[in-house]
This record gives sequence, structure tokens and C-alpha cells, in this order.
Amino acid sequence: SCKEDVEKDLLRILSFQSESYLSQGNHHEAMVYMQRCKDMLLRLPKDTAYLSLMCYNFGIDMYNLKKFEESAFWLRQSYDIGKINVKYAPAKALRLLATVYFEWDCNRFQEKALNAVNLANKEWASASGLYLKIRILLRCRASEDRLNEMLQCDVSLQVCLSTVKLLMSEDREVLAFEYLKHVCQRFESSPDLGSALVLHIELLLQRGKELLGKQKIEDIITGHYTGKQLTLQALTSLHVILWDRASKHFEARNYSEALQWYNYSLSFFKAGQMEPNLAKLQRNRASCFLELKQLEKAKEAIKEAERSDPDSIFTQFSLYKIAVQENNVKKGIYNTILYNYDDYDRWNEQQETAMKALESLCENSKDEAQVLAALRSVRTEKKKKNKNLKYTNHRQLQRGTISAKALEKISLSHSTVEQRSEEANWFRKIAWNSALQCESSPERMRDFFVLSFQLSQLCPPDRTLLMGQKTCLLMAVAASLEHCRKSPHSDQTEDLTQALEHIQICLEIWKTLKASGSFPSDPTDTLLLLYEFEACAKLNDPKVETVLESVLELENVETKVLEIIAALCMEPPAHFPLLCKKALRVALSLHKKQPQVDLACCSKFLHSLIKLSLPSGVSEVEAHVLEEVWGYYEEALSIITAAVSQCQSHSAIPWLPPPVPSNRTAACLLYN
Repeated sequence: SCKEDVEKDLLRILSFQSESYLSQGNHHEAMVYMQRCKDMLLRLPKDTAYLSLMCYNFGIDMYNLKKFEESAFWLRQSYDIGKINVKYAPAKALRLLATVYFEWDCNRFQEKALNAVNLANKEWASASGLYLKIRILLRCRASEDRLNEMLQCDVSLQVCLSTVKLLMSEDREVLAFEYLKHVCQRFESSPDLGSALVLHIELLLQRGKELLGKQKIEDIITGHYTGKQLTLQALTSLHVILWDRASKHFEARNYSEALQWYNYSLSFFKAGQMEPNLAKLQRNRASCFLELKQLEKAKEAIKEAERSDPDSIFTQFSLYKIAVQENNVKKGIYNTILYNYDDYDRWNEQQETAMKALESLCENSKDEAQVLAALRSVRTEKKKKNKNLKYTNHRQLQRGTISAKALEKISLSHSTVEQRSEEANWFRKIAWNSALQCESSPERMRDFFVLSFQLSQLCPPDRTLLMGQKTCLLMAVAASLEHCRKSPHSDQTEDLTQALEHIQICLEIWKTLKASGSFPSDPTDTLLLLYEFEACAKLNDPKVETVLESVLELENVETKVLEIIAALCMEPPAHFPLLCKKALRVALSLHKKQPQVDLACCSKFLHSLIKLSLPSGVSEVEAHVLEEVWGYYEEALSIITAAVSQCQSHSAIPWLPPPVPSNRTAACLLYN
């Protein structure tokens, strides 16, 4: 008894050692220890299941790591160990072994995979085993006879339907439809037959056999009213198929076909039945009738929709569309845009529908004032906040649509100048405020500022309006450049060209403003030149040199501006090293004129100048370049010396630089 206990413990230790080596990737040592365990099983037969399961788990681990050869070894071990005690022989190990061969290389290991799954099915027949065998046969392009033999097996309906889908995925269409027909006959009395019928319809439609699909649907409708009703799940799946097919026909403008598919769906609803899906269906039918110019039938469908779901804004929108076709636009507006206007939560949820109503109104109404009033009524400038990004983006797009339509309508308006000005000014502010809320989207911000500027052009010009126009254009250009920075690999030519156009318009407005008074602290001149320089540099426009000269001609130009220009000169795709050096030299000169020299800035400028002068290493540099670089070192020495002298005069402890070598080439090498 004591010896048996010791051997059991030893078996556990050896098996744990095997597991440990396997986890370390040492497959050979794991095999050695497992073999020792197998040798002990003759004395410990009760541990057969334990050891077989351990090997099975090893096989799963290797399978998950896609180590198919190792996985196959451990699964074979699991089965061999299990055979020692017949009642422990694991069929699941054989099925997984067949799966390993199947995924490893089905053509190469076809026989091994089939042998494993056949043995598994012989020892423990299961639906999963039969399904796996069919997968293997299909992958190996087995003959029709061999497959037909397998398809006659007695399995559940769900396995049969999965097999049909598998046959279709492996391009065995003829066999799939024949098998499906056989399945429908075999399970004719089953309450779940509907799932097979629905799958048959789905596959027919996928293969473009619409006429056959319609025949099957009509058979199901007949059966629905003669006691052969589908289960709720099968009926729901069928409705999805019918609506999807109808939607595709509607998008293709085949409205009669779309209506027929919606009518198929309607056939399954009882008279007087009330539910939201029925209301949706009736609205869809009404849309088809409207496109077919069958107004009375559309009104009947909407009446049914209103009975099932009277509070839906979608139903009200459908009523609006009917009112438009009846030339009763005022009624349409009442039923849609002003419907439950105070219920802002509901209104927010139906923004898309409201926008569709607005588009239809703008296209059909001849009353300009009415259109603008409608546009105002659905403005999204409410104080209610929503942190959902998707929702916020949707609102921004809606504001852009509203402002753009307002611009179009006001431009073509025949109203008085005062009325046009009032409307334009109102929408101009909406576009401005919308732009300020688009910090995360520079492209959208730019579009809103441009819209605001375009609307302002419809207002009488005065000093305040011109200032607003100038700011709009400046912000639009800044947003456009920011958009280009965030998308460095995209084609930016159009955006940058548009930015340059806006700069020129802004410059003209600025000239007009300056002629009317002085603006001593306004940075517009500097900003316009900076923006123009960046756009030209990114476009590789030779005009950048002229723009730089204009910057240098500014009164009291700041060194920070020159630093920015120097950086822009070398920021891809721009490459203007000579202009960069020029800007840095001027910036260095301005720094040196300051009462207190900023050593860090001067050092940064000199480092950059030396680096620009020696772009590819000193070994190939010409003498005149070395002369230039030597000049920068001498300038650095003079700046440091002056700073040290200033420190000594204030009794500070000086920081002394290392001695500069007399040889100029050596000095240049020190930089590297």
C-alpha cells in the first residue's frame, strides 16, 4: 500500500515536470518525462484518465500556439494512453487531432485526418464528428458520391443547415441545393422546418434566383394561413431578408419591385395588429407609393402607420411628404418641423429626419421667408450639451448643412436689403459659433469660418463687419494649415492653394481697415506673412524668398517669428536651407543686440547654422564652407567671452568654455 502511494506521488511529479518543460518550450524533455509516466500506468491503471487528459490539454495548448506538429503528437499520446483502459478512450482527442491535420495541411495529411475522425465517429458518433468529416472531404475536393454518402447520416436539423452553408462556401452549390431539398423533405413535420425554408430562400436570393425565391416565399405565405406557421425566430429572419431585398430595389429606383417585397412582409401581419415594426413597414410602403405617384395608396399606408405608431416623427415626416405632393407645404411644416417642438429630447433624437424634411422643404417651397424660418427653427444652437463625440460630429454636419442652405437661399432672395442683411447676419453668427466648437476638426472649423465670411458678404460693410471678415479669413487659413499639419502624407495642394486665396482676400480687407484708422498692436501683418510663407513653403513655391524679405521689412520683427520661419523652411515637404540660414542669422543678430544676451537661444541658432552648413559630413566639405563654419565658431566664442566678462563684473563664478583648437578643420570636427 505504501509503495502504491509513493508511485502515485512520483507519477504526479513526473507529469508536472513534463508540463514544466513543455511550458518552457522544451518539447523533447517533456516527451521523455511523459514516457516515464506511461511506463508506470501498467501499475497504476486508475490514473489513465488523468494522464490522458493532461496530454489532451498539452495538445490544446500547442494547437492554440499553431504548433501543429507538437499538438498532433500530444493528441496521439492522449488517445494511446486512453486505450489502456477502454472506458477512458477519448473520442474528442481524435476529433481535435483530425482538426489539427485539417488546419495544418489538409491535402498532405488528408488520410490521417480522415482516419482520426473515422475512428472517433466509430467509437463515439456525434454531430460534430460527422460535420468535421464533411469539412475534410470538401477541402480535399472529394467526389459527389463520397459526399452524398456522408450526407445521408442521421443528424439534427441545425447540423444539416450548417452543412448546407459549408457546401455553399466550398462552391458545391448544386449539391447544397439538392441536400437542402432532401433536408426539407426529411424534416417536413418538424416545427423547426421554417429555418430550413428561410435558409433556402436566402441562398436562392444570394445566387440571383429571385423568381424561385418568390415562389418559395409565396408557398410559405400560403402555409402560414393553412396551419404551417413559422416559428418566431424563423419569421423574424424572413422579415429581415424581405426588407433587405426591398431596400436594395428601392435604392436602385425599382419601386414596384420594392413594394412587392414589402407586401410579402405585410402578408404575415394580422389585420388590426399594432406594433412599431408594422408602422415602419407601412411607412416604407408609402414611400414606394409616393415614388410611383400613387398618392391615395400612400395616404392609406400612412394612415395605418399612424394608427400603429402615431407619436413617431418618422410618421409625421411621411405625412409631410404627402402634404408636399398635395401642394400643402404649410401643413407639411406643421406636421414635421413644428411637431412636438418643445420636446427637445425627442427632437434631438430625430435630427436626421428633420434634415430630410428641410431638404424637401427647400426644394419644393417657393416661399423664401418660410424656408428661412424653417431653417431657423431647427438650428442646433441649443444650450443642451452632449459629450458623445459621434452625436457632436452629427450636429456639426447639420449646422454646416443649415448654414450652407441659408447662404444659397439668401443669395437668391428677392427680399429687401434690410431683410437679407438681417437673415445673413443671423446665420453668420451661427456659423461662427459652430466653428469655435470644432477644435478637434480643423477641416470642419475652416469650412464654418468660410461660410461665416460668405454670409457676411451679404451684409452692408462697416468697420465692425470688416473686422469680423478679417478674423474669419485668418481663422480659416489657420485651420486649413493645421489640417495640413495633421495630414502630412495627403495631397494638400488644393487646401494650400485655397489658403493662399483667402490670404489675398484678407490682405485686401486689412488694407481697407488700415486706411480707416491705426492698429498699433494688431498682429495681422505678421500672421498673414507667416501663413503665406508656410503655404508657399509646403507648395515648394519660389515665392517664399519674397515673403521672407517682406517679413524682414516689418517694423520690430520678433526673433520668435524668424525661428518659426526657419523651422518651416526645413519642415517636409519644404526644403529651403539657404532661407533657413538667412532667418537664423537675422534672429541671432537681433538676440545679440539685446541688453541681456540669451545664451541658450544663441547656442541653438549657432548649432543649427553649423548643422545646415555641414549637411553630409566634414570629409567632403569645400574650403569656403569651412570658412563659414569657422566664422560661426568664432562668433560663439565672442558671445561666450562677452557673457563671461559680464558675469565677472558682477562677481559671479564664470563658466569657462574649453580652449578652441587653432586648426579650423579640427574645430569643425569637434562639432560632430
